Amino acid sequence: MSEQPSGWAAGYAAFAGVLLVIVGFFQACAGVVALLNDEFFVVGAKWTFTFDITTWGWIHLILGVILLLSGFGIFTGNVAARTVGVILAGLSAAVNFLWLPWYPIWAILIIALDIAIIWALTSHGRDIQKLSDAS
Repeated sequence: MSEQPSGWAAGYAAFAGVLLVIVGFFQACAGVVALLNDEFFVVGAKWTFTFDITTWGWIHLILGVILLLSGFGIFTGNVAARTVGVILAGLSAAVNFLWLPWYPIWAILIIALDIAIIWALTSHGRDIQKLSDAS
């Protein structure tokens, strides 16, 4: 069995990094829109987590910036950024689940991307570790 890291691992890490940057950008955009225009998002049904739109704006903006930074950390080969990326993608999925009443199609899209990020970062963990040790 070869001790050489798989080329797939580098591809999955790059894929996850790109997705983290994209999702971070999307989250930040949703946050900025919520902060600038309270009337843009309209809730259609009663929901347990009825935060003010401004609060949701700050949540999305802060989460988006942290996701962007984690994505760039993946590009540098930082293994800690991979762990943080998995945690943040899970947090992003949870936040967007709670965001469903305000913008359902957007939230479902982000949740799907978060699941892809988690899969990409966890599917070849040992190979990604070998890649970072080799460099």
